Amino acid sequence: MPLFDHLAELRSRLMKALAAVVVGVVIAWYFYPEILDWLTAPYEQVRPTLEDEGIDTELVISGIGGAFQFQLKTSVIAGLVLSSPVWLWQLWAFVLPALHRHEKRAALLLTATCLPLFLGGAWIGYWTFPKAIELLVGFAPEGWTNLLNGADYLSFATRMILLFGVGAQIPVVVVILNRIGAVSGEQLIRARPWIIVGIFVFAAIATPTVDPVTFLFLAIPMSVLYFVSEIIARVTDRRRGRSGERVDDEEASTLDAPRGLDD
Repeated sequence: MPLFDHLAELRSRLMKALAAVVVGVVIAWYFYPEILDWLTAPYEQVRPTLEDEGIDTELVISGIGGAFQFQLKTSVIAGLVLSSPVWLWQLWAFVLPALHRHEKRAALLLTATCLPLFLGGAWIGYWTFPKAIELLVGFAPEGWTNLLNGADYLSFATRMILLFGVGAQIPVVVVILNRIGAVSGEQLIRARPWIIVGIFVFAAIATPTVDPVTFLFLAIPMSVLYFVSEIIARVTDRRRGRSGERVDDEEASTLDAPRGLDD
């Protein structure tokens, strides 16, 4: 396909994706009260507990245009999520013709794996969110009122849910690195203790709560996913015949002796 045809198709795909996002934002704007109820549910869940501890807290919006800006930001984020099947498909449809058959199968398998992992991680993040609020707001001195800015609350919730969703992609990243030859199954096994420590450190940072159940609820699934990626990497190595054939980096390769022209 000529370059200008590619650019024309890209423009068409971008316009369709943009139109889908606009429609998603409009729908999210219409259902803003329901989205707001879902978004503030974790806060409302822990608010009575905080009040029992003598900590008053309020969600506030500051500034003349603060309410409009907050609703617009919320609608844009929700609209991007609602329209994601459309704009992701437009991206996929643009790249699809350039892929070979085996690359298409690999891309479909990658998509089918990433989506449920991301959704599962995002759900864990939303489930953990109330406990994070309870811990962080709980640092307020007794008798004080902690005013939670709505924009900060939205940003924190979005980051936390995305962080958990991205963290669930560990096996996908490991398998891709193995497929391109960057790491082998044996290397993953040798690095396992350090990786597990890193996972638990990540889980401790991502779940700012003294509740060990919440901490383990993220660390254990991520560790299991890493073990699964180890198994997949070892199976892939065996299929390639790489087991026992890998040459040490410091070992010189053997060269055939030179042959004469008559050989």
